[in-house]
Amino acid sequence: MDGTAASGTGSWLDGVRPYVEKGPVAAFTLGISSGFPIAMIGATLTSRLAQDGLDKKTITAFTLGFLVYNLKPLWAWMVDGVRLPILGALGQRASWLIFSGLLVVAAVANLAFVDPATNLSGTIIAALLVGFAGATFDIVIDAYRIEQLEPYQLGVGSGMAQYGYRIGNVAAASLALFLAARFGWSLAYLSCAGFVMPAILTGLWLGEPERHRDPAARRGVSEMVASIVGPFVEFFKRQGAVIILIFILIHKIGDTLANIVLRLMLNDLGFTNDEIAIYDVGVGFWAYLIGVFIGGVLYARLGLKRAVLISLALMAISNASFALLAATGHSNLGLAGTIGFENMASGIGSVSVIAYFSALCDLRYTAAQFALISAASSVVGRLLTATTAGALVERLGYVNFYWMTTAIAFPGVFLFWWMSRSGIIDRSIGDAGTREVADPDETAA
Repeated sequence: MDGTAASGTGSWLDGVRPYVEKGPVAAFTLGISSGFPIAMIGATLTSRLAQDGLDKKTITAFTLGFLVYNLKPLWAWMVDGVRLPILGALGQRASWLIFSGLLVVAAVANLAFVDPATNLSGTIIAALLVGFAGATFDIVIDAYRIEQLEPYQLGVGSGMAQYGYRIGNVAAASLALFLAARFGWSLAYLSCAGFVMPAILTGLWLGEPERHRDPAARRGVSEMVASIVGPFVEFFKRQGAVIILIFILIHKIGDTLANIVLRLMLNDLGFTNDEIAIYDVGVGFWAYLIGVFIGGVLYARLGLKRAVLISLALMAISNASFALLAATGHSNLGLAGTIGFENMASGIGSVSVIAYFSALCDLRYTAAQFALISAASSVVGRLLTATTAGALVERLGYVNFYWMTTAIAFPGVFLFWWMSRSGIIDRSIGDAGTREVADPDETAA
């Protein structure tokens, strides 16, 4: 292997070996911490509010906490360019990792002691603060992960981060419900705050990533403005940047539309809660984890372009399996096969696509650029699902709706294929996908 993210050679053992290397293991521990804040304002908070007797309209207002995650590019530049007092001696990434982790602890503790029944506005503010702190934590974790991994580890590292995220998310949500039933919500939330420790300990253990590059020193207003716009200017100076942005915006539309109405379809097909728990949740969880492992091996063995193209095709085809299930009707075997295939495809795709997005980053602006890319990759799908998914199902029916989502997914596949053939992929990769170690001269610049 030549060390670049876009290449892929070597034996299948080469695809497995990185799973036990320092960088991917660190990505796993970082992922555990990354997955927990959103669980505190997701299903966990929904359960708490429902148990306090709040109505459904009020509960849905708390989805504002998720919106904060889509706004993180607005302040991600600070993680790249603002040096923290005292903690800054540990390094730019390590200091922000600890600082943002402490912010999450404070925000979760604040949410723990707010009573939704008597202080609804305070609870909304507390949830938004958790969203802001969690989004900031995510910005730092993503940057730390990308800079800690060598280019050949980006695929496996992305997979390990996904493993950690799923485990941290599920473990935090489960622990919160378990403790709340016995000791109350305050203790439950405070206990879950301990999930920040894997990331903080990783930062203290590994210190500053060797591949981190500080942007040029900033001394005045003009330099500060440059630090804000610099990540975007650098990205759009690349050949084919607009085409790459279009791919980022459209590649997940079909998948997002397909998944948002899945539970509605399962209910309408007559699946019981037990069947949904066994097949959608249980089979889906393990299929996703298997897919993540396969995705990491494929990325290391086949290289970026072929791994991403295969995963995009699999995710598009998996939408067709929903159409077949809708046409078949109530079938546990059909549900198991559909969910297993879809989640395995999603696991494979999450590794290769996230690794590609990581490789696009310039190491001077890792935090800001990855925050922009990750937010852009989900914003169109979320807007469409919020405004059109239900109406489309009512007009088309489930079978035609899922065939439509399959068709919508393929433009992203063909666009990436064309980008690969035209050389845009190779020319657009940032130094995060090519640079083995930091250059002392450039770091000092």
